[in-house]
Amino acid sequence: MTTTQRRADGPLASLFLDSPISRLGYLYATTVGFLWGFAWSTGRVERRAGLFVFRGMPKRTFGRGGSCVGGCYLTDQNVTDDVLEHEVVHKRQWQRYGMLFPFLYLLAGRDPLRNRFEIEAGLEKGGYR
Repeated sequence: MTTTQRRADGPLASLFLDSPISRLGYLYATTVGFLWGFAWSTGRVERRAGLFVFRGMPKRTFGRGGSCVGGCYLTDQNVTDDVLEHEVVHKRQWQRYGMLFPFLYLLAGRDPLRNRFEIEAGLEKGGYR
């Protein structure tokens, strides 16, 4: 995090963003993603682009074309290089915000074209354009 980012976020935010607390949240989310992925995945599980990718997930077990939970990407077969680049940004968002990320994501709205986290991850790479 740069000094400019830290000042823009404020002193309270610096306790939670890119902090030991957010890293613990990221590790917790990754553990949940692992458990969910191993419970439901019927396809190949692999490490790609720094993500644990769980394929063959039933559609009811993830959102849209796939979901990033911590360092895990859960999907049926949506694993193009572009999509994985998009999901790596979501992984970094999990690392930065920890367990605040799901709440901040919901507050940003369900419309990916207006959701700041989807925009930051790249709408085209995520298959939204």
